[in-house]
Parts: sequence; structure tokens; C-alpha cells
Amino acid sequence: MPQTHRLRVHPSADRLDRTDQLAWQLAELATDPVDVTPEAADMVVNRVIDNAAVAAASLARGPVVAARGQALAHPYAPGATVFGCGLSTRTSPEWAAWANGVAVRELDFHDTFLAAEYSHPGDNIPPVLAVAQHAGADGAALVRGIVTGYEVQVDLVRAISLHRHKIDHVAHLGPSAAAGIGTLLGLGTETVFQAIGQALHTTTATRQSRKGQISTWKAHAPAFAGKVAVEAVDRAMRGQTSPEPIYEGEDGVVAWLLDGPGAAYDVVLPGPGEPRTAILDTYTKEHSAEYQSQALIDLARALHAEHPWLADPENVAGVVIHTSHHTHFVIGSGSNDPQKYDPAASRETLDHSIPYIFAVALQDGGWHHVDSYTPERVGRPDTVALWRKVTTAEDPEWTRRYHSTDPAEKAFGGRVEIELADGGRIVREIAVADAHPLGARPFGREQYVHKFRTLADGVLEESEIERFLGLAERLPGLTAAEVRELTVVARPGLLDSVPTPTGLFELGRETPPADVEGEGFTMHEATEGEGA
Repeated sequence: MPQTHRLRVHPSADRLDRTDQLAWQLAELATDPVDVTPEAADMVVNRVIDNAAVAAASLARGPVVAARGQALAHPYAPGATVFGCGLSTRTSPEWAAWANGVAVRELDFHDTFLAAEYSHPGDNIPPVLAVAQHAGADGAALVRGIVTGYEVQVDLVRAISLHRHKIDHVAHLGPSAAAGIGTLLGLGTETVFQAIGQALHTTTATRQSRKGQISTWKAHAPAFAGKVAVEAVDRAMRGQTSPEPIYEGEDGVVAWLLDGPGAAYDVVLPGPGEPRTAILDTYTKEHSAEYQSQALIDLARALHAEHPWLADPENVAGVVIHTSHHTHFVIGSGSNDPQKYDPAASRETLDHSIPYIFAVALQDGGWHHVDSYTPERVGRPDTVALWRKVTTAEDPEWTRRYHSTDPAEKAFGGRVEIELADGGRIVREIAVADAHPLGARPFGREQYVHKFRTLADGVLEESEIERFLGLAERLPGLTAAEVRELTVVARPGLLDSVPTPTGLFELGRETPPADVEGEGFTMHEATEGEGA
């Protein structure tokens, strides 16, 4: 049976026993040797494929190139692979987690879970995979670690709102990644407890990374949390401790960063021996944009098919999207961010602008992870004219449905009201995206593989696409040697065609190391069992 942990602030004089602390409860969850259900294992395979798909599509993008360059300045054996680089190129695991985390997050195109807080639980995969490769873990251990990461993050997201206090959602990711690594390595509860506390303490940051002119840091933020989680586990394994109690202390996270000394949260966790199935409640994206835009893109493309003349701004007097609090205030006109209507805005800003996204999807009848964001596409006069006619409004009913705990009622869409220039009116609504488990075309293995093939086209050679899929679809049964090859290698010349900026790590280096392969330093192929 699930167990409810009552989280509240305790004064130091209480000397709260660590077994009564949330971090300890999460550590016990991570160290409970419960079997992974076939359904959860199958979904892990889907999400590993999904992550690789969006990472492949981002290999030549600036933030990914920069993060990869930083990682490759830290060669290590046995180490871990870096997306795009050869199988023999290895970096230290925390830097692999960093580079791969940026690649996965860059296009805002992988899985999501929304409740009291927002999250992209697939961000747990890069740090857990990097440690698995470095430590010589097999596929079964990797799957267990990923399932734990998803469980902890989803359970925290259901219970504790961070954005209400302008804290970025990666504050739930640091603890979940640390817990997942703890499960992967079979660490003790005490060690995982200390790692979770350290990871939380070092990953709390403000949400300015998702406000105004959104910068390239948006892709780096979860990667940083994953990197910090790896480092926190390393310190905890060396006997180093964390601030305690990290959540409940009178100067802790709840008291000063969240709802204050009088706050209380009910965090529901699976009980001892109970399967960890939270990954089954998460959902991926068909379109490269913020999740609340997914259903509205689907609605816009349906409207385009029915009424193609809506693409002409002369035919539209105005568009109001009635939707949830989050959609209105974070990616809608309720944010009061003028950048959301600015043709010169960054790509990161545009994928968080539902007025822009809806206008383009209405005109084009679809969405493309590159073409929909080009400066030429953004600046088209007819697009700008239509874009500036789109506003959002909070609707209490859509907000209620957003927060509903009933899966059949929970919704992330809205009602679109289009006032026509001739005085007519079109009203349509959509509850969930087509790709959602309850949507018109739910994603299954076939769709995940199709997404991977589509995004890898032109980036990976066909033989590499088949090699990766052959490993990923056998993930639970992979040997340690096979886990070390669970990555994607770019087609010859692709990485070399992209200039790699230099930074601090290259200062003072007169000549590169003797063994250099492409952008990375060639390390010997780690043999099975090394570093275990």
C-alpha cells in the first residue's frame, strides 16, 4: 500500500530523527530491492529511445556543442560515452551526464509530467546511464536505477510546488537522479540519504531561467542537476554528509524557499515491496515545444485542415485561448513578457510562447523542430500579424482539470475562440495531445521508434540507427559491455563540421593530447567489469 509522508518544518530543538525525514524516506525507496514490472521496463526502453532521438537532432546546436566540448576536456577511463562521439571516446561520468543532459533537453522535445510542479523525468536518464557505463552495470541494474529516478521525481512533483515560489523545477531532479544512481549501484540507505540531501541543497535555483528572454541555460539547467547528482553520490560514498534535515530544518528548503515554517505537504510514496510505476504516468512529446502547447498544436493543425483560410490574418479578428493557470501565466500572454510576441526572440523563448506556436501551427498545419523556428519563419509578416492577434486567458475549469488526480479528467489543453473578420466565430477545444495515452493517437513503441528514425535521419548513418535500436530494445537484458555502447555516434564529419568554442579548460594547453579522435580524446575501450 502507498504510504503518505507528512512533510513539515521542525525547529532544531526537535532533533528530528533522520528516519522521519523525507530524504530518508526517499533513500529507503531507492534501496528497497523491489522487482521492476514488465510494463515499467518496457516504458524505460521507450524513453531511452526517445532521449536518443531528441539528442541526435540537437548534436550540431550551440548549447550541445559547447557542453560536449566541456565534457571532452575531461577524458577518463573507464568513463562514459558522449552523444555523437565514437564508442571509444570516454569522459568522466559527471561530464558525460552534463553533455548528454544538454543534448536531451535542448529541443524541449522529450517526456513530461505535470502536477503541483512541472518536470521532464527523462532528465534522470543521462546521469544514471553515465554512471552505469562508468561503473560497469548491466541493463537490469540500469533499468532499476531509471525506474527509481522517475518514481522519486514524479512523487515529489505530485506533492510540492516549486514554481509558486519561483524555484526552478530541477530542484526535484537533483534528489531523484541521486536516488536513481543509488539504486543502480546498490548503495546503502545512509549513503543515498546523504547524496539526496547534497543534491537538493545544490540544485535549488530561481525560475528566471524560464522568464523573459529565455537563454541557452534552459537546456543546461537539468544537465547541471544531473552532474551535481553524480558528484553528490561520489561525495556520499566517501563518507561526506549533507545539511540535515534538508527539507524540514528551520533554515531548510521548506521554511525559506517554499511555503514557510507553517507549511505542510503530503508526499505519497510506494510502500515497501510495492512496484515503482510512476514512469507509466508520464508522457512524451510529438512536437518540439513546451508541453502545454502540444494539444494546442494538434488543435491548430486540425483547424488548418478544416479551414485553411484561417492562415490569412486578414480573415481573423482575434484568437483567445482559454486555458489553465500554467499555460496562461508561463507560456501565454498572462506572463506579461513582451518577448513572447517579439520576432527577434530566442528559440528558447519562442518554444515557450503559445501565441507564436499556435499562429504558426494554424498557418502550417503542423510543427517542425527546426523549420518552425527559423528566423525567416518567425519574421514572416503574415505570421507576425496573426501571432499578435493571439492571447490567452485563465479558465478556472481548465485549471481545475490540470490539477485533477483523475487521469480521465486531467487535461493540458484549452478552448480556442476565434473571432472572424466577417463577424463569424469558431470555437474548438481539446483536452490532451494526440500523443498522450488518452489522446487520439497515443504513442507506443512504434511511434517512439519512428520519432527516433525521423530525428536521426541525416545525423546518424543507417547502420548506426539499427545498431542503437538493437541495443535499446533489449535494454533489460544487456550485459555491462553492451550498456557501455548504449549511445549514438554521429555520421562521419558531422561533429567536425561544427566549430567548437574553447573555454577555461583549454587555457594553457599548448598542444592537444596525443590521442585525439574528432572532437574527443580517444580512450581505450573499457573492458567488462572495469570500475565495477
